Amino acid sequence: MSDVSEREILDWPTYGTAVRELAQIVVDDGFQPELILAIARGGLFAAASLGYAMGVKNIYVMNVEYYTGVDQRLDVPVMLPPYVDFVDMSEAKVLIADDVADTGATLEVVRNHCLERVGEVRSAVIYEKSHSLVKCEYVWKRTDQWINFPWSDQGLVPGAEGFDVKDA
Repeated sequence: MSDVSEREILDWPTYGTAVRELAQIVVDDGFQPELILAIARGGLFAAASLGYAMGVKNIYVMNVEYYTGVDQRLDVPVMLPPYVDFVDMSEAKVLIADDVADTGATLEVVRNHCLERVGEVRSAVIYEKSHSLVKCEYVWKRTDQWINFPWSDQGLVPGAEGFDVKDA
């Protein structure tokens, strides 16, 4: 695990600035997506914020499991149900949104899934690392540091440690 001094720290106020600037980058490029596809979980924040900033109401979600902890991940990303139904979207412009393109493996799985089903696919991320397999069209900042996001850097609330979603 990286030393805290070697981390990129994103707080809520900076996140607000980052996502507005990212939306402006997309708009300035002239790309007008019909829908934004969030990669859950971190991409949910970016997708919703981009949707509001760009006036896009169609927000879809793909659940992809890859990271299982800090610096811990599965061998390959796995798409989890429910799957996005792209019926009648063969001409649609899709913007994939995520918080970070780290290895790029998750983005690659989602992008490849979309490429066969929609008209055009582009990706927007808050952060992109140099070793990412996918080079995103829209990036707020490039870094190779570990990133502390405001939605995931505080751990679970007391009592949530034993919660198992499968039991709910």
